[in-house]
Amino acid sequence: MLGKIIKIISNLYTVKTQNGLYECRARGKFRNLFIVPLVGDECIIDEKNKYILKILPRKNSLSRPMIANVDLALIVTSVKKPNLSLSLLDKMISIISLKNIVPILIFTKVDLLTKEEIKELEKIKAYYAKIGYSVFDNQNLKKLYPLLKNKIIVVTGQTGAGKSTLLNQMDTTLHLKTDEISESLGRGKHTTRHVELFQIKDFYIADTPGFSSLDFLETTKEEIRNSFKEFSNYTCRFKNCMHDKEQDCAVKEALENGEILESRYQNYLSFIKNK
Repeated sequence: MLGKIIKIISNLYTVKTQNGLYECRARGKFRNLFIVPLVGDECIIDEKNKYILKILPRKNSLSRPMIANVDLALIVTSVKKPNLSLSLLDKMISIISLKNIVPILIFTKVDLLTKEEIKELEKIKAYYAKIGYSVFDNQNLKKLYPLLKNKIIVVTGQTGAGKSTLLNQMDTTLHLKTDEISESLGRGKHTTRHVELFQIKDFYIADTPGFSSLDFLETTKEEIRNSFKEFSNYTCRFKNCMHDKEQDCAVKEALENGEILESRYQNYLSFIKNK
Protein backbone atom coordinates (compact mmCIF):
# COMPACT_ATOMS: atom_id res chain seq x y z
CA MET A 1 0.00 0.00 0.00
CA LEU A 2 1.20 3.51 -0.86
CA GLY A 3 1.58 5.96 1.99
CA LYS A 4 3.34 9.06 3.28
CA ILE A 5 5.45 9.19 6.45
CA ILE A 6 3.98 11.99 8.57
CA LYS A 7 5.73 11.42 11.92
CA ILE A 8 8.82 9.71 13.28
CA ILE A 9 9.44 9.06 16.96
CA SER A 10 12.44 6.87 17.72
CA ASN A 11 12.16 3.90 15.33
CA LEU A 12 8.39 4.12 14.89
CA TYR A 13 7.05 5.65 11.68
CA THR A 14 3.49 6.92 11.35
CA VAL A 15 2.37 6.39 7.75
CA LYS A 16 -0.77 7.97 6.33
CA THR A 17 -2.54 5.94 3.64
CA GLN A 18 -5.90 6.04 1.92
CA ASN A 19 -7.09 3.53 4.53
CA GLY A 20 -5.90 5.47 7.55
CA LEU A 21 -2.80 5.67 9.74
CA TYR A 22 -0.34 2.81 10.33
CA GLU A 23 2.43 2.69 12.95
CA CYS A 24 5.25 0.96 11.08
CA ARG A 25 8.86 -0.06 11.49
CA ALA A 26 11.48 0.02 8.74
CA ARG A 27 12.86 -3.14 7.17
CA GLY A 28 16.27 -4.13 8.50
CA LYS A 29 17.75 -3.99 4.99
CA PHE A 30 17.38 -0.19 4.99
CA ARG A 31 20.28 0.07 7.44
CA ASN A 32 22.51 -2.03 5.20
CA LEU A 33 21.55 0.10 2.20
CA PHE A 34 22.14 3.34 4.17
CA ILE A 35 18.51 4.36 3.64
CA VAL A 36 17.11 6.61 6.36
CA PRO A 37 13.32 7.11 6.11
CA LEU A 38 12.28 10.75 6.56
CA VAL A 39 9.07 12.57 7.30
CA GLY A 40 7.57 13.48 3.93
CA ASP A 41 8.78 10.31 2.22
CA GLU A 42 6.38 8.49 -0.07
CA CYS A 43 6.66 4.79 0.71
CA ILE A 44 5.25 1.32 0.15
CA ILE A 45 4.15 -0.50 3.30
CA ASP A 46 3.10 -3.99 4.30
CA GLU A 47 -0.09 -2.98 6.08
CA LYS A 48 -0.61 -6.42 7.61
CA ASN A 49 2.78 -6.72 9.28
CA LYS A 50 3.26 -2.96 9.61
CA TYR A 51 6.60 -2.65 7.86
CA ILE A 52 7.91 -0.03 5.44
CA LEU A 53 9.02 -2.02 2.39
CA LYS A 54 10.30 0.70 0.07
CA ILE A 55 11.08 4.42 0.06
CA LEU A 56 10.14 6.05 -3.25
CA PRO A 57 12.52 8.53 -4.96
CA ARG A 58 12.69 11.98 -3.34
CA LYS A 59 12.70 15.32 -5.09
CA ASN A 60 14.69 16.85 -2.23
CA SER A 61 15.56 16.47 1.43
CA LEU A 62 16.86 18.51 4.35
CA SER A 63 19.17 17.24 7.09
CA ARG A 64 18.18 19.88 9.67
CA PRO A 65 15.26 19.50 10.00
CA MET A 66 15.19 15.94 8.61
CA ILE A 67 12.36 16.02 6.06
CA ALA A 68 11.85 15.12 2.39
CA ASN A 69 9.81 16.21 -0.64
CA VAL A 70 9.31 19.78 0.55
CA ASP A 71 7.72 22.38 -1.76
CA LEU A 72 7.89 25.49 0.42
CA ALA A 73 9.76 26.60 3.51
CA LEU A 74 8.27 29.18 5.86
CA ILE A 75 11.32 30.83 7.43
CA VAL A 76 10.06 32.18 10.73
CA THR A 77 12.29 35.02 11.91
CA SER A 78 11.84 36.78 15.23
CA VAL A 79 12.53 40.52 15.28
CA LYS A 80 12.71 40.68 19.10
CA LYS A 81 13.39 38.15 21.88
CA PRO A 82 15.38 36.69 20.20
CA ASN A 83 16.55 39.68 18.18
CA LEU A 84 16.52 39.77 14.40
CA SER A 85 19.44 37.87 12.84
CA LEU A 86 19.75 38.69 9.14
CA SER A 87 22.82 36.45 8.95
CA LEU A 88 20.79 33.42 9.99
CA LEU A 89 17.92 34.46 7.73
CA ASP A 90 20.20 34.77 4.68
CA LYS A 91 21.88 31.47 5.48
CA MET A 92 18.52 29.70 5.64
CA ILE A 93 17.37 31.34 2.41
CA SER A 94 20.52 30.17 0.61
CA ILE A 95 20.50 26.59 1.90
CA ILE A 96 16.77 26.17 1.30
CA SER A 97 16.99 27.64 -2.21
CA LEU A 98 19.85 25.29 -3.08
CA LYS A 99 17.54 22.40 -2.17
CA ASN A 100 15.03 23.63 -4.79
CA ILE A 101 12.61 24.64 -2.06
CA VAL A 102 10.84 27.99 -2.32
CA PRO A 103 11.46 30.15 0.78
CA ILE A 104 8.72 32.33 2.22
CA LEU A 105 9.75 34.84 4.90
CA ILE A 106 7.61 35.42 7.98
CA PHE A 107 8.69 37.99 10.57
CA THR A 108 7.27 37.49 14.06
CA LYS A 109 6.92 39.52 17.28
CA VAL A 110 6.57 42.76 15.30
CA ASP A 111 4.35 44.09 18.10
CA LEU A 112 7.44 44.27 20.36
CA LEU A 113 9.17 46.86 18.17
CA THR A 114 9.25 50.62 18.63
CA LYS A 115 8.01 52.90 15.85
CA GLU A 116 11.57 53.56 14.70
CA GLU A 117 12.38 49.84 14.69
CA ILE A 118 9.24 49.15 12.66
CA LYS A 119 10.40 51.68 10.04
CA GLU A 120 13.74 49.87 9.74
CA LEU A 121 12.01 46.49 9.50
CA GLU A 122 9.74 47.78 6.73
CA LYS A 123 12.83 48.75 4.71
CA ILE A 124 14.27 45.26 5.17
CA LYS A 125 10.98 43.60 4.22
CA ALA A 126 10.68 45.81 1.15
CA TYR A 127 14.15 44.80 -0.03
CA TYR A 128 13.48 41.06 0.24
CA ALA A 129 10.15 41.52 -1.54
CA LYS A 130 11.87 43.54 -4.29
CA ILE A 131 14.36 40.77 -5.02
CA GLY A 132 11.57 38.23 -5.40
CA TYR A 133 10.68 36.66 -2.05
CA SER A 134 7.21 36.46 -0.55
CA VAL A 135 7.35 38.37 2.75
CA PHE A 136 4.80 38.33 5.57
CA ASP A 137 4.53 38.98 9.26
CA ASN A 138 2.38 37.19 11.82
CA GLN A 139 -0.27 39.91 11.52
CA ASN A 140 -1.16 39.32 7.84
CA LEU A 141 -1.31 35.53 7.52
CA LYS A 142 -4.57 35.43 5.55
CA LYS A 143 -2.66 36.54 2.44
CA LEU A 144 -0.31 33.59 2.91
CA TYR A 145 -2.82 30.75 2.55
CA PRO A 146 -3.32 30.84 -1.26
CA LEU A 147 0.42 30.14 -1.69
CA LEU A 148 0.20 26.95 0.39
CA LYS A 149 -2.51 25.04 -1.48
CA ASN A 150 -1.59 21.40 -2.21
CA LYS A 151 1.98 21.90 -0.94
CA ILE A 152 4.23 20.19 1.58
CA ILE A 153 5.63 22.93 3.75
CA VAL A 154 8.33 23.05 6.38
CA VAL A 155 8.28 25.65 9.12
CA THR A 156 11.80 26.47 10.16
CA GLY A 157 13.81 29.21 11.80
CA GLN A 158 15.68 30.17 14.94
CA THR A 159 14.75 28.69 18.29
CA GLY A 160 12.10 30.79 20.00
CA ALA A 161 11.00 32.58 16.83
CA GLY A 162 7.43 31.36 17.26
CA LYS A 163 7.13 28.42 14.87
CA SER A 164 4.74 26.42 17.06
CA THR A 165 2.80 29.60 17.89
CA LEU A 166 2.44 30.25 14.15
CA LEU A 167 1.08 26.74 13.55
CA ASN A 168 -1.38 27.07 16.45
CA GLN A 169 -2.55 30.32 14.86
CA MET A 170 -3.07 28.55 11.51
CA ASP A 171 -5.00 25.67 13.11
CA THR A 172 -6.38 26.22 16.61
CA THR A 173 -6.99 22.48 17.11
CA LEU A 174 -3.27 21.60 17.12
CA HIS A 175 -2.46 22.86 20.63
CA LEU A 176 1.28 22.58 20.02
CA LYS A 177 3.39 23.30 23.08
CA THR A 178 5.06 26.70 23.22
CA ASP A 179 7.45 28.14 25.79
CA GLU A 180 8.88 31.43 26.91
CA ILE A 181 12.28 32.88 26.04
CA SER A 182 15.11 31.94 28.37
CA GLU A 183 16.16 35.20 30.07
CA SER A 184 19.63 33.89 30.88
CA LEU A 185 20.39 32.62 27.37
CA GLY A 186 18.48 35.26 25.43
CA ARG A 187 16.94 32.69 23.12
CA GLY A 188 14.01 30.36 22.97
CA LYS A 189 13.71 26.99 24.64
CA HIS A 190 13.13 23.92 22.49
CA THR A 191 9.49 22.87 22.67
CA THR A 192 9.21 20.61 19.59
CA ARG A 193 11.02 17.29 20.00
CA HIS A 194 10.31 15.60 16.69
CA VAL A 195 9.40 16.35 13.08
CA GLU A 196 5.75 15.83 12.20
CA LEU A 197 3.52 16.68 9.23
CA PHE A 198 0.08 18.11 9.97
CA GLN A 199 -2.68 18.46 7.42
CA ILE A 200 -4.19 21.94 7.64
CA LYS A 201 -6.90 22.85 5.16
CA ASP A 202 -5.53 21.66 1.78
CA PHE A 203 -1.80 21.46 2.60
CA TYR A 204 0.68 19.58 4.77
CA ILE A 205 2.89 21.52 7.12
CA ALA A 206 5.67 20.41 9.45
CA ASP A 207 6.47 21.53 12.94
CA THR A 208 10.18 20.95 13.49
CA PRO A 209 12.67 21.18 16.35
CA GLY A 210 14.15 24.65 16.55
CA PHE A 211 17.78 25.16 15.67
CA SER A 212 20.24 28.01 15.65
CA SER A 213 23.07 26.84 13.38
CA LEU A 214 23.36 25.78 9.75
CA ASP A 215 26.35 25.12 7.57
CA PHE A 216 27.45 25.09 3.93
CA LEU A 217 29.54 21.92 4.17
CA GLU A 218 28.02 20.40 1.03
CA THR A 219 28.00 23.55 -1.06
CA THR A 220 30.57 25.37 -3.19
CA LYS A 221 31.37 29.07 -3.33
CA GLU A 222 29.68 29.26 -6.70
CA GLU A 223 26.49 27.67 -5.39
CA ILE A 224 26.38 30.10 -2.49
CA ARG A 225 26.87 33.00 -4.90
CA ASN A 226 24.09 31.72 -7.16
CA SER A 227 21.71 31.46 -4.19
CA PHE A 228 21.87 35.25 -3.78
CA LYS A 229 19.31 35.81 -6.50
CA GLU A 230 19.73 39.59 -6.80
CA PHE A 231 23.36 39.17 -7.93
CA SER A 232 22.14 37.69 -11.22
CA ASN A 233 20.66 41.08 -12.16
CA TYR A 234 24.14 42.48 -12.75
CA THR A 235 26.73 41.72 -15.45
CA CYS A 236 30.32 41.83 -14.23
CA ARG A 237 33.48 42.12 -16.30
CA PHE A 238 34.45 38.54 -15.46
CA LYS A 239 31.89 35.86 -16.25
CA ASN A 240 32.61 33.84 -13.10
CA CYS A 241 33.00 36.88 -10.83
CA MET A 242 32.70 36.05 -7.14
CA HIS A 243 31.87 39.69 -6.30
CA ASP A 244 34.67 39.82 -3.77
CA LYS A 245 38.10 41.09 -4.85
CA GLU A 246 37.57 41.33 -8.62
CA GLN A 247 37.76 44.61 -10.50
CA ASP A 248 34.83 46.02 -12.48
CA CYS A 249 32.35 44.07 -10.37
CA ALA A 250 28.83 45.22 -11.13
CA VAL A 251 27.52 43.76 -7.85
CA LYS A 252 29.95 45.83 -5.77
CA GLU A 253 29.02 48.88 -7.82
CA ALA A 254 25.34 48.21 -7.13
CA LEU A 255 26.17 47.88 -3.44
CA GLU A 256 27.85 51.29 -3.45
CA ASN A 257 24.80 52.74 -5.19
CA GLY A 258 22.50 51.36 -2.48
CA GLU A 259 20.81 48.85 -4.79
CA ILE A 260 21.95 45.84 -2.72
CA LEU A 261 21.32 45.57 1.01
CA GLU A 262 24.62 45.98 2.88
CA SER A 263 23.84 43.16 5.31
CA ARG A 264 23.09 40.77 2.44
CA TYR A 265 26.45 41.45 0.82
CA GLN A 266 28.40 41.19 4.09
CA ASN A 267 26.62 37.93 4.94
CA TYR A 268 27.51 36.60 1.49
CA LEU A 269 31.20 37.39 2.06
CA SER A 270 31.14 35.64 5.42
CA PHE A 271 29.51 32.54 3.89
CA ILE A 272 32.14 32.10 1.15
CA LYS A 273 35.09 33.10 3.33
CA ASN A 274 36.02 29.59 4.47
CA LYS A 275 35.03 27.70 1.32
